[in-house]
Amino acid sequence: MKVMVGFPPTQSSLGTPLLSQNRQFQYFNKPTFLYPVVLGTGATMVKKAGHEVIWEDAIAQFLGWKEYDEIIERERPDIFLFETKAPVVKRHWQGISHMKEKFPWMKIAICGDHVSHLPGETLENSEVDYVINGGYYDFAFLDLVEWLSESKSGAPNGIWYKDDNGDVVENGRYEFYKDSNRNINDAPFPDRKLTKYMNYQDEFNLKGRPQFYIMSARDCAWGKCTFCVWDHALYPKGAYKQRTPENTLEEVKHLVDNFGAREIFDDAGTIPPGPWLKKFCELMIESGYNKKVMYSCNMRFGWVDAEMYQLMKRAGFRLLKYGLESGCQKTIDKLDKGTDINKVFEHCKDAKDAGLTVHITMMVGYPWETKAESMEVFKLADKLMSAGLVDIHQSTIVMPYPGTPLYAEAVKEGWLRFGETDYEKLAMDQPAMKNMEMSPEEIQGLCKHNYMTYLKPSYIWHHAKSRIRSWEDVKYTFEGVTALFGHLKDFSRKPEKSGKSEILTPGQTARMLANVHNPRQELVAIKAGATGAIPHKVVEEIKISSQIA
Repeated sequence: MKVMVGFPPTQSSLGTPLLSQNRQFQYFNKPTFLYPVVLGTGATMVKKAGHEVIWEDAIAQFLGWKEYDEIIERERPDIFLFETKAPVVKRHWQGISHMKEKFPWMKIAICGDHVSHLPGETLENSEVDYVINGGYYDFAFLDLVEWLSESKSGAPNGIWYKDDNGDVVENGRYEFYKDSNRNINDAPFPDRKLTKYMNYQDEFNLKGRPQFYIMSARDCAWGKCTFCVWDHALYPKGAYKQRTPENTLEEVKHLVDNFGAREIFDDAGTIPPGPWLKKFCELMIESGYNKKVMYSCNMRFGWVDAEMYQLMKRAGFRLLKYGLESGCQKTIDKLDKGTDINKVFEHCKDAKDAGLTVHITMMVGYPWETKAESMEVFKLADKLMSAGLVDIHQSTIVMPYPGTPLYAEAVKEGWLRFGETDYEKLAMDQPAMKNMEMSPEEIQGLCKHNYMTYLKPSYIWHHAKSRIRSWEDVKYTFEGVTALFGHLKDFSRKPEKSGKSEILTPGQTARMLANVHNPRQELVAIKAGATGAIPHKVVEEIKISSQIA
């Protein structure tokens, strides 16, 4: 078969959509393109199985429908696979209609977190042929292509479709973790030439060029955060898998030896800790690749100690990206984040003492936080940055994505500013949830305010003193400055008027505060196509009198 993989045109007046390799979604004024690891692996798997594969990412290649149509007409693929997310799924339904009208012979398959949570929805609302349910959609897509090639009956597990009567055939989740005949280490390294790796170099957090994204695990060993759609829709409890340290090192070698990689970002939700991380560091040092490439990754506060940070630095690690999310412990607990706010200073200092670059991310717009409480995360970030314990911080607005406990509770309690299927409002260009005292404009302003920390003399001094030592550092700093002004513009947009009250009622506030200790994991314990509920810690809901307005 001839197969096309990539992303269709998804233009917007809001900016460039950050769709690939992203647990959240945002339109950027300054374009950023992250390499889609699982989609790239899927394209490579199909190619290695003997099929002809083409890669066309209209977002990264700045293609409109005219150019994309010309590619499809010229190449005439038998099937096209692309990934979607909630904020653009309706636009993708329209795109599918466009492609089906012009190219009725081409089958279309779709994957991603939103369609894994609601696979039937896209089948009912578009002309898509197949929906892949689950996060191992590279393996599932190979099965789909082989099944179509062999014209067998009965679609592979995890592939949803419509039968001849137009009825949705529910076909479970692709439960790779229960398939004893496969191992995540059997997945090939993505074919970077096939997938046009040079289109994914605009990533301002990484300074080495060329840079490459990989994943040593899918996805996060913690896997509980109530706002993370990958934790709940793609890789729920039981689906997490790690590659071996040896297998991960082989990909590092491959990228350095064949592509001259200068920096690698390990985009597992959190790099596997404990014995895995120790072994990987030792392998990097023993092989000498710690001297050949910079290695950066996602990290959790409290998962490694000062000694491990020192080992990571010797192994070639450069940047660690932490999700701080809030400066309030009650919010951290509500999110089931597992972080102790009182120890954040200590963890940052341990990482900085080892010579590592510390990047923190934070969010605003939680319904249960007052303005004073929301400011706590900025105060904490400001102290950390002024003390030289944090190098980079990133601020966004919390988004309740379908499939997460946060979204389920927001719908149940009436926190959403818009309708529950107004997915396009989850594009992070405005708050999606009401607050108990702040307007959407105030929440939007908090995000913009946070980026002003970069302009403080104390931060500029620490940055110049400790981080600018080469021309590469100068270029990296310049990229960061342009990204800063891009983010300031991103959060300068005026929120839409929802046509209803933007503040929670006293009754909503009372119920919310009574249950602010409860992550509400039980609200999404049942997954589409799963055979049973995912086990969770039950926390009883506290009932509040319905007489409160």
